Amino acid sequence: MSQNILLNTFETPYTTAPFSKIKHSHFLPAFKQGIKDAKAEIDAIINNSDSPTFENTIEALDYSGEQLDRISSIFFNLNSAETNDSIQKIAQEVSPLLSEFSNDITLNEDLFERVKSVYKSKNELDLTIEQQTLLDKKYKSFSRNGANLPEDKKETLREIDKKLSQLKLKFGENILAETNKFEMLITDESDLSGLPDGAKEAAKQLAESKQKEGWLFTLDYPSYIPFVTYADKRELREKLSLAAGSKGFKNDALDNQKIVLDIVKLRHERANLLGYKTHAHFVLEERMAETPEKVQSFLNELLEKAKPAAEREFKNLNEFAEELDGLDQLQKWDGAYYAEKLKQKLFSLDDELLKPYFKLENVIDGAFIVANKLFDLNFEEIHDIDKYHEDVLTYKVTDNNGNLVSIFYADFFPRAGKRNGAWMTSFKPQYIKDGYNSRPHVSIVCNFTKPTKSKPSLLTFNEVTTLFHEFGHALHGMLANTTYPSLSGTSVYWDFVELPSQVMENWCYEKEALELFAKHYETGELIPMDLVEKIKESATFHEGMQTLRQLSFGLLDMSWHGGASPETINSVKEHESETFVNTTLYPEVQENCMSTAFAHIFQGGYSSGYYSYKWAEVLDADAFEYFKEEGIFSKEVATKFKDHVLSQGGTENPMTLYKRFRGQEPKPEALLKRAGLIEK
Repeated sequence: MSQNILLNTFETPYTTAPFSKIKHSHFLPAFKQGIKDAKAEIDAIINNSDSPTFENTIEALDYSGEQLDRISSIFFNLNSAETNDSIQKIAQEVSPLLSEFSNDITLNEDLFERVKSVYKSKNELDLTIEQQTLLDKKYKSFSRNGANLPEDKKETLREIDKKLSQLKLKFGENILAETNKFEMLITDESDLSGLPDGAKEAAKQLAESKQKEGWLFTLDYPSYIPFVTYADKRELREKLSLAAGSKGFKNDALDNQKIVLDIVKLRHERANLLGYKTHAHFVLEERMAETPEKVQSFLNELLEKAKPAAEREFKNLNEFAEELDGLDQLQKWDGAYYAEKLKQKLFSLDDELLKPYFKLENVIDGAFIVANKLFDLNFEEIHDIDKYHEDVLTYKVTDNNGNLVSIFYADFFPRAGKRNGAWMTSFKPQYIKDGYNSRPHVSIVCNFTKPTKSKPSLLTFNEVTTLFHEFGHALHGMLANTTYPSLSGTSVYWDFVELPSQVMENWCYEKEALELFAKHYETGELIPMDLVEKIKESATFHEGMQTLRQLSFGLLDMSWHGGASPETINSVKEHESETFVNTTLYPEVQENCMSTAFAHIFQGGYSSGYYSYKWAEVLDADAFEYFKEEGIFSKEVATKFKDHVLSQGGTENPMTLYKRFRGQEPKPEALLKRAGLIEK
């Protein structure tokens, strides 16, 4: 048995990650040994004297490197949710090694010959649909990533991939450092005018935790959002807004401008090397959307529908601000503030009114009850498995027969070592091997308002939908039931992956669902039905502006990855401003830059894929329409969704899966109606 716990089989409940026993010093040697062992498995495939078959080549390849994958998932999840200087240093060392190993596989001629041999004989093989998909995916993972290149170009590809892996890490490290660096300390209580008591108490508590007098505000969302939404003092909203909008854009040690330009140039060069016109052409070949032209057309079509509504809403908001405070021009730091006031006026509804009914623990229970009613899942909090931080909650998920479905981790509060935002991930995938169905370990990570001395964590309605969104991704991972790890759970086309998450948000607006968990944290009183009606009425409030904002991000992504050669772009800010020209409502802010903090596309996996949020909205609106027709807790529809979508992972073309569930292709009308952009 190795002294390095990462290199042993985990002797833990459900073989969960033994976080408390893992030392930072374990990671680098574990990665090196894991790569060495995985290479030995690849060599065994290549040196097999038997003729290449699906089993001894394609299947063996998919099951290889299991230990390395496990080490990677533990390490990189910690680097996102509980990082520090030591982990970031290891990440910079390890990423090039993993990039090199990945290239060692895809550029290995002998291995590709075996894969090609099986691929060429696929019509003679009696393969299941899942096996056909795996064969196609494995062949393309070689052909699309340089296997057919001459030797000198393979070396160029290796260099590009190595540089990209380091640049993406550095981009993320800079954003986290910027977020942690900024603090706004307020010592005059009058400067807190307009802020809810909960936000003030949280700021006071944060200041005390850092031995400071006063109220401390940061760029973490639970601190930032309430301030820009409620604080009356305009110059302080401006200060906070400018700090958030200028991350990575200060020409200092944490600047991301050159990194952005380097990333897009390298991605473009890589795509050209592989025979594609742009990075977007390369990426979208393996997406439902298929081409950049289709994505552009999809975004522009929605833009045409949303822009008139957005301009109308913005004009109304401007007039409202002028009428209320004599403001002649709305700026970005005014938007959330006046939108909240207008919403209160129109619907007599604000987050402070709703928050008492959305205690975090109740909302978690609500998500669990919805999952039970729809998919027969049972969640039990357990305390016998290791956590990477004391805030993390751990659950055992079972079906109605008591069979283990998944282990579930939930991590809800911000801290210094955790990046902003919300995401789902996994520590172990689901797959079936030697007749054994190995169940997944799934995690969701969010940044919600922490409990204070006097109040539990009370969520804004936006945070409620975020929790349900990430929980939808988690269900996709938990309910996976595929044979091969690379096709399991959320391993689907990127523009399909948001369907399970976005469809779950719909239950947050339904009376029948809210009645299950929306109870006052002090009195236990059920949320009044007039508030439920107001939530539904206000669901399309400023939907035009919200849609325009999402479209602007999608268009920006496509402009970086699907437009003219990046060699012609010298200024990140200028390029961004030109791209935003058709989607801009607020006056330009020179100090701000979106791209330098656009982690989805420069650090995460959404490059040429940000459009997929809107793409999946078409699917989710259409899918939920089906639930509404039959009843939002219809067992029949839920079972179809589980059997044809959630459990299938990437085993078939997503549109085939969707049509099997729905009986037809999705209709965009459902989305446009729900958004109030066309008449119902």
